[in-house]
Amino acid sequence: MDDKDTPRVGAAVRRRRRTLGLTLAAVAERSGLSVPFLSQIENERARPSARSLDRVAEALETTTSRLRAAADSARAVDVVRGAEGDGVRRVVRGRHQLSALEFTGEQDLGREFQHRNDELMYVVEGAAEVEAEGQAYRLERGDTLFLSGGVRHRWRATLPGTRLLLVAVAEHIDATYDSRR
Repeated sequence: MDDKDTPRVGAAVRRRRRTLGLTLAAVAERSGLSVPFLSQIENERARPSARSLDRVAEALETTTSRLRAAADSARAVDVVRGAEGDGVRRVVRGRHQLSALEFTGEQDLGREFQHRNDELMYVVEGAAEVEAEGQAYRLERGDTLFLSGGVRHRWRATLPGTRLLLVAVAEHIDATYDSRR
């Protein structure tokens, strides 16, 4: 595994350690690795070997794949380059607090949606028609539509070359508001 392929898991390791209420010394004792090395991992000054990452994961009562997935979602900056052609593309990678998709072309998914979290639609180019709560909305270039979590809706692009950006609070995040809390 070369340096580019070695995972940067420092933030994920630190988060997991703190969630468990462990000190670096406790993780060092559990893993057999040194406190300075663990500190370097957490501060992204060292990248663990596969074996060391296994030992850290075991000490943190998780798996290496979960640490790697958490590391992907911990990225502060991630560029997703544009692509040509019709279809659907993710504009945010990994599992984050938001999900973003770009739909290009004459999309008509032909079904109704209902998501538990909030969603925002933005028309980049073209036009779309959205039916929500029994009312139809025509959206054109530059228009946005906000939908609260739980609102049933369906949509379709109404012009060739339509580009619609859909941003939502990710499904794995419980962003529903409960006034009884």
